[in-house]
Amino acid sequence: MFKKVLVANRGEIALRVLRACKEMGIATVAVYSEEDHDTYPVQYADEAICIGPAPAVKSYLSIPNIIEAALSARVDAIHPGYGFLAENAAFAQACADNGIVFVGPSPKSIEQMGDKSIARETMKRCGVPTVPGSDGIVDSVEEALAFARKAGYPVLIKATAGGGGKGMRVVKSPDDMEKQYLSARLEAGAAFGNDAVYIEKLVMRPRHVEIQVLADNFGNNISLCERDCSIQRRHQKLVEEAPSPALTDETRRAMGVAAIKAVRATDYRNAGTIEFLLDEDGRFYFMEMNTRIQVEHPVTELVTCTDIVKEQLRIASGEAISCAFRAPFSPNGHAIEFRINAEDPDNRFMPSPGLVTSFEVPTGPGVRVESYLRSGSRVPPFYDSLVAKLIVYGQDRADAIARGKRALREFKIEGIKTTIPFHLKVLENKAFKEGNYTTDFIETQMGVV
Repeated sequence: MFKKVLVANRGEIALRVLRACKEMGIATVAVYSEEDHDTYPVQYADEAICIGPAPAVKSYLSIPNIIEAALSARVDAIHPGYGFLAENAAFAQACADNGIVFVGPSPKSIEQMGDKSIARETMKRCGVPTVPGSDGIVDSVEEALAFARKAGYPVLIKATAGGGGKGMRVVKSPDDMEKQYLSARLEAGAAFGNDAVYIEKLVMRPRHVEIQVLADNFGNNISLCERDCSIQRRHQKLVEEAPSPALTDETRRAMGVAAIKAVRATDYRNAGTIEFLLDEDGRFYFMEMNTRIQVEHPVTELVTCTDIVKEQLRIASGEAISCAFRAPFSPNGHAIEFRINAEDPDNRFMPSPGLVTSFEVPTGPGVRVESYLRSGSRVPPFYDSLVAKLIVYGQDRADAIARGKRALREFKIEGIKTTIPFHLKVLENKAFKEGNYTTDFIETQMGVV
């Protein structure tokens, strides 16, 4: 096992990884931008190193700065968390070139599966169903228009790198193509340092269901179970739950088999997530693979009694998956995660950075909170608006919903606006309570655009 690990991220995921390392007896190094110098993860780590100014491109996206920090601290490995450089093959290669273990898949796997256009072609070859899409990267508006004429509108423009809904645009007519194409490329370049995009035929009113996978160097390839991530706004997930209320046992097994096919076809190692679209007829299609830990990983941990971050560290250090002997997994109970964002839901979800004057988290049975905030913390305007995650667990879905309502009412964050009131409205919605929702839930059921 590693002796010292650097966490190349910030916020709640940095703290999550640091805590896992502490429990495993691993010394920790945090990196931070000048803006984040007094945040809790920086204080919590054994060592902390400033890697640049507030803009991410000069700090959390700076490969030379992070590698320099890792070498100066003499770490064995770097855990990238999610976002930033987590799916950057050049970063994984830079780690390898400097004798540092990247806690994640190989650069080749990241290129093959992290680049979503290449991943689609790989899935086609191994027999996993895919949504009809462009043959690789679309380099111009003219190419985009040509694909859409053939496939038919609406279509979805998607960044080949990264995730989190960045660089994604729906195009409903030829008149809107140029604007959305250029906008998607601009956003993708700013978020991931890669502005390449591809296009897919848009599956109408799908559910977004994903399978968590783990794979080690000893031939253990396992799928933990599925998560339903259909509650989204502009392709950004807001609420996730496990298991999915939409899947039959037969579909659940078929998705798990398809996910393992993807892992084996790419010789994948470490944790990853295979994301599918489930249409109204119960057919599923490969959408993309996230070659990293997911924001929503806690719901899977709770219904399978696993620690995915610790498994990542074990796999990267050359050990076997500790929970492999328990496979195949079936979910036990029900878990729901609410992403608490520093946004004003009454003002079109506008960002709400600022000083947190009071921070009180809910406690009690079946309640878990992941956050880097404390009273007196400042939420900066430079990064993602996610400030906390509330995860609740119950013996069944109704129990989890009831616990979610109780916990959300106890969660107090003052000084900034958050999405807590919005989540309470979601839980009161009839379609959500019945588990009968799709990715357009926010627009069609909540009246939010």
